Order: sequence, then structure tokens, then C-alpha cells
Amino acid sequence: MKQIIPVNQGWRFLKNCADVPAVIPADAVSVDLPHCWNAQDGQDGGGDYWRGPCCYLKTIQRPAGKNVYVEVEAASSVAKIVVNGVEKVFHKGGYSLFRANVTDALREGENLLAIWVDNSQRDDVYPQMADFTFYGGLYRGVNLVTVEDSRFDLDYCGGSGFDVSATVDGDAAVVALTAFVTNPAEGQNVQFLIRDDTGEIVSSVVRPAAARTYAEVHIDEVHLWQGVQDPYLYHVEALLTVHNETLDYTSANLGVRTYTVDPQKGFFLNGVLTPLRGVSRHQDRLGQGNALTKEQHEEDVALIREVGANTVRLAHYQHNQYFYDACDRAGLIVWAEIPFISAMNADPAAHENCRSQLKELIVQNYNHPSICFWGISNEITIGGERPGLLENLRDLNALAHELDKTRLTTIAHVSMVPMESEMHQITDVLSYNHYFGWYGGEMTQNEVWLDEFHALHPDRPLGISEYGAEGIVSYHSDTPRCRDYTEEYQALYHEHMARVIDERPWLWATHVWNMFDFGCDARDEGGVKGRNNKGLMTIDRKLRKDSFYLYKAYWSDEAFVHLCGRRYAQRVGDETEIKVYSNLTQVALYVNGRLFAEQEGNKVFVFEHVPLNEGFTFLSARAGGCCESMTLEKTEQPNPAYQYIDPEETGDETGAANWFTLEEPPAVDELVLRDGYFSVKDKMKDILANDEASKVLVQFLQASMKMKLKKSMLGMAAAMMGDRTLEDAAGAAGGMGGKKLDPEQARSVMIRLNEMLNKIKK
Repeated sequence: MKQIIPVNQGWRFLKNCADVPAVIPADAVSVDLPHCWNAQDGQDGGGDYWRGPCCYLKTIQRPAGKNVYVEVEAASSVAKIVVNGVEKVFHKGGYSLFRANVTDALREGENLLAIWVDNSQRDDVYPQMADFTFYGGLYRGVNLVTVEDSRFDLDYCGGSGFDVSATVDGDAAVVALTAFVTNPAEGQNVQFLIRDDTGEIVSSVVRPAAARTYAEVHIDEVHLWQGVQDPYLYHVEALLTVHNETLDYTSANLGVRTYTVDPQKGFFLNGVLTPLRGVSRHQDRLGQGNALTKEQHEEDVALIREVGANTVRLAHYQHNQYFYDACDRAGLIVWAEIPFISAMNADPAAHENCRSQLKELIVQNYNHPSICFWGISNEITIGGERPGLLENLRDLNALAHELDKTRLTTIAHVSMVPMESEMHQITDVLSYNHYFGWYGGEMTQNEVWLDEFHALHPDRPLGISEYGAEGIVSYHSDTPRCRDYTEEYQALYHEHMARVIDERPWLWATHVWNMFDFGCDARDEGGVKGRNNKGLMTIDRKLRKDSFYLYKAYWSDEAFVHLCGRRYAQRVGDETEIKVYSNLTQVALYVNGRLFAEQEGNKVFVFEHVPLNEGFTFLSARAGGCCESMTLEKTEQPNPAYQYIDPEETGDETGAANWFTLEEPPAVDELVLRDGYFSVKDKMKDILANDEASKVLVQFLQASMKMKLKKSMLGMAAAMMGDRTLEDAAGAAGGMGGKKLDPEQARSVMIRLNEMLNKIKK
């Protein structure tokens, strides 16, 4: 019978370990799993977190059992399993489970198990570049798995050797069951059992064991999985038996559901119109990197449900198997995706890695009813639309459908992808990442763009895969504006977006970027280094920002009332504005225990001219049986800590003379390189390190993107892109309100930029 033995305690860790040592060195550090070596430097800013090879070592006893596997739940980003000096597997990809059959390398008594892990940049492994930290480590856990010679397959893409899916047939369901058996023998059987949520068997079947053992069963009067409204799960078991003995056992959740996406109406779950409204999620936490516990995964799901979301986009990679299980139980509709993000590498080995990670994502997660969409890429043209990209995307889409005929495919486009792009015709549904009103443009561009695309492509289901604004809870303003990083501007932005989305139910899914702040070591935004602050909650999960409650007002059925601006606790003046969020229709505001005013409204209630007493003023908002209170203090002078002072802000909005226009022809027809001078062949980080060269680059990008940029923003991009040259990175030019260049225009502009850089000595 199979045994799964966790081996997460008592490891020894070596940093910067090029080769696996033959014995455990005395200076190896003791660690337990899950472990992340970038838990601190991956979140402290500078884009300089340590990336390289490390080794985890542990002495183990050979467990009882004919065959022994080492199962690694994830190791970022490449890894090899070595037993007693024998390498058993080399795995590429930092987010999926993999195993190695180590039976022939084990001996009786003590054995040295080594797992070598490396998160260095590699051309043949995705992600290549992205706006988040590529944490290194054995950050999920390791198991020893013992099995018989005959067993459910453990060797194909890290799967469980068992697939289950269901189709609805009137009031019944037809359940398709497939077990993949290694070394099946005569006299062996596979028994499938389906139990309801009380444990009672509602259907079963027994089949002779074969390499592919297939069966179908009926569930009469089936109880459907209706998302967050009723996430009913059956439990499916598969047993490999011979005579009176069970050789192997595996199981899975079964949620019986149907779904469709209509481009004019939106998402339907079991025939019920169910607009998907939710959040995206990264898997890291403050001071832990991505080494989370099961309890923390459960907490994340609970918080996502608290805000009222019915969908979660699990960005930008495969998440923990435990988290998908939790989504099954919570009824969240999941968009699961691979880290084909930001830039395509032309190396054929890179595309093979993409295929491999997609296979592992689908094979390992096929049985989760929560997953309805496979995402094949995210913002893949931000690094330029490179030759072969469309072919690679089509291949990934075809592979997803080959592996799974029951689900739809999707893609997340960056804003700069033209409305007429061929990329819109590849996947079953599509979404866009838009940040109008944050990185550039106005909030109102969102609805204009959405309506124009919808009119142009009435047959294509459209969603919003990312939208958001940074909100840092230290900063506050009575007159919030774009990129001031205040909690108030983030809330104002989301008020607008929530209305836009609510008025367009045909948007098949929308996902706020992001549910939680997350680590991006390259960032330096709003005085906070190493973090993306667009979360509805802080990275430590301790604080819900006001925007959290705005979406709770739109999405949740749990009655509540929330007073906004409690962290804007010191205010100047005799009166102030108070904003309240609630999903109830009538709110009363009390000042120092006395009724100030009552309002009827919808989601957002604004009370103007609320008096402030000398000293402290006590405020309460009441709606139905709900009440929330806060205290404000009247001060003579504004609290300077509430305002972010941008060190790059000079007060001169025009900047230096703009040397670039897209239409201005270059003086020469080809790139000219001068020894000792800058050119587009130089690394972006080196150009930014020179004041004069960096000014040229900033002005070039401002002209091409038609938006104001700062050197710090480019520094973040440079850190993301590693050692890429400016020429290689230039495909990212364009964007919010920008202009898509044809190849000849792009070449001309690049030559023009090169001319200007050629005037600057290194």
C-alpha cells in the first residue's frame, strides 16, 4: 500500500553551492521546509536579491516498500534530486511538483538525499522577466512516497495517475473515470467509488486493471457545484486491488458543473448568469517569501471570500496544490496559468519549457472543479512582439485543448496590444491588463476602450485580467490625485472601476490587481522599496485598505458598514468629508454620539461638511444592525507624514527639451556604433547608471509612450530585464495611450535614439 512520508524537518542548507557535496559540510545551516532563501532580500528593494545555486541535504533511512520516490512539491526554479551521489532527475520550472524514482540509488541504513536548487536567470526556463521576485528555495515541501510494483502512475508530469470529469445529463451526471496503472497484472482490478458529502457511496464501478483503465458511472439526482453559492463536492476514490489487498489508493474532489461564456452576456455557471468578479493573487508574504504554510493558504482563501469575490486569478504560475483544493471547497472559479510572461525567448528550448510547464499545470490540476480556465500567457508582448510568438501561442493553445477537452483557454494582454491583433483569435476567451488612471491616461479611458473593443469584436468574450492603483496606508489627502500613492486615490480609482464593471455584465471576468501587496525587489514606488502596493490588503495580511471594503460593498452578501479614512486620523480645518462604504441602502452618520445625517444610496455614501471639534471627534456609521466607529483629531498643521515627497519631482512638468518625435527621420539609415560612447547595444542598466544617457532614454520613452516617466520606473524595468540590451528591451516602448509602430517605424526610431546616445561618452 502506498505511503506518503513528509520529510520537511532537519535539513541542512548550503548557499552558493555549485556542486552537490559528497557529505554534509559542517558549516551547512539547519533549516526546515518550506524554506525560501530570498525571504528577506527578495522584498527589500534594489533589484539585487541573490540568485544562484543552493543545496539542501538530509540523511534519511530507506523506508519500507518496494519502490521509493522523492516527491518535491516545488523548487524554484531548476532543481535536481541526488541520492548518494547519483543524480536521478533534473527539473526545469519553479512552480510545479516533480518526482524521481530513487529506488536503485538507495541502500539499507543511512542515505544522503540532496536537492540542488538554482534560481539563476536561464534562457530555457520561464519566467524570463516579470514584475515580481523570482524567489529561490524548496518552498513547499518534500515527501518520500513508497509504492508497489503495480501502482497508479507517478512518472507522468507529476500527476496522481487518476483523472475524473463529469457531464450533466438532465438531473443526473455522467462521470468519466480514468486510472493510469504502472505494471498492471492479471487478477488486479481498479475500483472507483463516488461518495457524497456525508461519506455515503452514491456510485461505483470495478474494472480490470490496465495501463489505461477507463469507466463511466451515473450519479442520479446530482447535486451541482454552484460556485460560492453552493460549492458541493463529491469525493472520488480509486483503489488498485488484487484479491483482498489494496495495492494503491488515490482520490480527488468532484464538483459537477457546466459553464459557458457568452460574448454578449458573460459567464454562465450551470445555466445561471454568474458575472465573475474577483481578484488576482500572488503566493508570497512579508518576511517569508513564497514559503507559506497550509494555514496561511487557508487564510488567503478566507480573505478572498470575505471581500465577496467569486473568482481568483492565480498569477503568474502554478500555485500550491493545497490552494486549489481550498478553492474547490470555497467555490471560487479559478484562472490558472503558466509563467509565459513579459518576454518570449526565441530559444526553442524555452518554448519546450513552456510546453512542459503547461503539461504539468494541467496534468497535476485536472481534477479541480474550481479551475475553469487555463491561461497560456500574460503580457507576453511587453518585451516586444517577437518572431514566432503567434505560432508559439497557437501551439500552447492547441496543447491545452489536447490535454483537456473540458475547459476553456484564456490569455492576458498588455494594454499596448492593438485591438486588431491576431492574438485575439487564439484562445477561447481573452482579457486585458489595463491601468488607465494609474500608469498613464485617465480613469475614463477604461470604459471608452472597453466599449470600443466590444463593438469591434462582438463575438469575442472580453474580460479585465488586471487593473489597479497603488495604495500605501501611510499617505492621505483631501484632494487625491493619480500617483500620489494615497489610500484615498486607490479607493477613488476603484470606485470608478467598480461602477464601470458593474455597468458591463458582459465582461466575462474581472480581476483586481491584486488581492495582497506582494514582493517585487526591483520596485521603488511611493517610498516603499521591493514591493508592489496595489493590493486590497497589505502583504502581511494585517490591514484591509479602504478599497477592500469598496469591493465588499459590491460583491458580498454579508451586511456591513465601513468608515473610510480611519488612518487619515489627523485633519486640518473645522470640517471634513466622511465617506462610508456599505452594501446596505441607508446609512446614518453620528458625530460625538448625535445624528449628523442620514443618506439613502448605493455602495458609496459621502457626507460633506462634517464638523471637527477641537481635539478629538468621535464618528460612528450605522446601517441596519451594523455599526463602525473611528476617532479623528483636529490639528493646526497637516501631518507631513501623510504626503509622499517624490525625490524625482522637480516641479517642472515639461522637463528638458524633447529631442524625439516618432515622425522625425534619422540622419542615417543604420545603427552606428562609436567606441567609448553609448548606444542601443548597451545594457539598459548601464545606460540608466549614467545621468546624461538616462535623461535621453527617459525623454525618448516619454515621446513614444505619450506619458510622463521617471527614472525610477525605468530602473525597475531594467532590474526586471536583467542584462538585456536597450535594443532588446525596446519592444516595450508604446503603451498607455501610446502608438503601435510598424517594423520600419520602430527601426527608424531606434536609429534616432542610437544617434542621441552616440553623443554621450561612457
